[in-house]
Amino acid sequence: MTRLLVTGGCGFIGSNFIRHYLAEHRGDSIVNIDKLTYAGNPDNLRDMENHPGYTFVRGDICDRRLVDQIMKQADAVVHFAAESHVDRSIGDSSVFVRTNVLGTNTLLNAALDHKIKKFVHVSTDEVYGSTVNGSFTETDNLHPSSPYSASKAGSDLLALSYHTTHRLPVIVTRCTNNYGPYQYPEKLIPLFATNLMQGLKVPVYGSGMNVRDWIYVLDHCKAIDFVLRNGADGEVYNIGGGAERTNLEITRLILGALGLGEHMIKYVSDRPGHDFRYSLDCSKLKSMGWKPEYGFEQAMEITVKWYRDNRWWWEKLKRQ
Repeated sequence: MTRLLVTGGCGFIGSNFIRHYLAEHRGDSIVNIDKLTYAGNPDNLRDMENHPGYTFVRGDICDRRLVDQIMKQADAVVHFAAESHVDRSIGDSSVFVRTNVLGTNTLLNAALDHKIKKFVHVSTDEVYGSTVNGSFTETDNLHPSSPYSASKAGSDLLALSYHTTHRLPVIVTRCTNNYGPYQYPEKLIPLFATNLMQGLKVPVYGSGMNVRDWIYVLDHCKAIDFVLRNGADGEVYNIGGGAERTNLEITRLILGALGLGEHMIKYVSDRPGHDFRYSLDCSKLKSMGWKPEYGFEQAMEITVKWYRDNRWWWEKLKRQ
């Protein structure tokens, strides 16, 4: 039986991971620590509250005393907790540095003291920066462009240093853009879908030609689970969906799913330092036996339907 500590489990990816993990690994248990900032939503795990293998602790990963209390009861850690919205980091980077760097440092020190058997640090493709051609491999240099991605790059390097210096069994994953149920409606796909359901136009930055690779959140969760069990200590693993699309293509797909036309698009000034294209080479992880299971169009259909069917979840968030 594995006792897993999950940080930031009330967020979008963390909540989907907890639901997936407990369904797949009966007998294992999860303690979820989450500060419940604006993006940490208890409603994301409402259906798990009475699960015998699930425990929730409200708290800050920078609180060493609390982290020690729950870390000593864990065998492994999956670290999702992070401030992650680029636009917010441009306005104020301080909370990103505190949570993403200092919070990770607190967790690493506690994991070292309590002899954690595996520490999976969940990161982002944004740490590599932008590329016009080709795809980044795990050994490429990091060139983050925003305060958000810089704070994540810092936490990646910090985590890997604990393996090099202390032999802490750390693994880093870097994933492309996620989409799916329970994603806070400030991110592109849920923002656009919910705006349109409310009769509002959708704001497209610049020309809409910026490119991202998209992965359905459940495929990402399965990849993390796979790495937790099969990954090698001290390694980095890229995770991607193999579905590169421009922002305008995504917008048109959502418009089509909701039966609306391009008159609902509002082009707005591009944001500062907006990376043109992210792309990952995921052959390392695929050679070990993992691959995404959901096709992009299929998963987008599931996603838009979920937001259509769950207005109770997102309407109150958009009123905040």
